Order: sequence, then structure tokens, then C-alpha cells
Amino acid sequence: MECVRQTISGNALRGVINIPPTLYNKRVEVIVLPLEDIAEEKPNSNKRQLGFWDGPPLPDSFFEPLPEEELQAWGM
Repeated sequence: MECVRQTISGNALRGVINIPPTLYNKRVEVIVLPLEDIAEEKPNSNKRQLGFWDGPPLPDSFFEPLPEEELQAWGM
């Protein structure tokens, strides 16, 4: 397993990770180990694209208000 091991000033880590104040003015050892492999996210060509309706024309009834029973079913 590949890792990185380095000594560094605790002050240099203050803005990177939370360390106890007792380590601020001391040299500390940092060991970086891999946790898991992260696969690169491949673009999904199956994602839907935003766009205009490309099907048959919508009937005028599509734009009419919903009946009262339908609105009540949706809690409106």
C-alpha cells in the first residue's frame, strides 16, 4: 500500500485540519493512507436533456384548470 509520511510544523496544519492547540508549536508527523478508491464519475449519456416538448401538440384541455376532486386529492 502506498502512503505518504512527513514531519511538519503543527502550525501549518491549523488551517487544514482541526488539531489540539497543544500541537500548534510542535513538529508533528503526518501519515496519509488511502481510504478507498474513488472511480472517476463518467458522464452519463442517458441523462435527460432539458428542452422543449418534441411530441405531438398538447390539446387545449391540457391547460384547463383541474377539477375540484383532483385538487382535493392533491391536498389543494
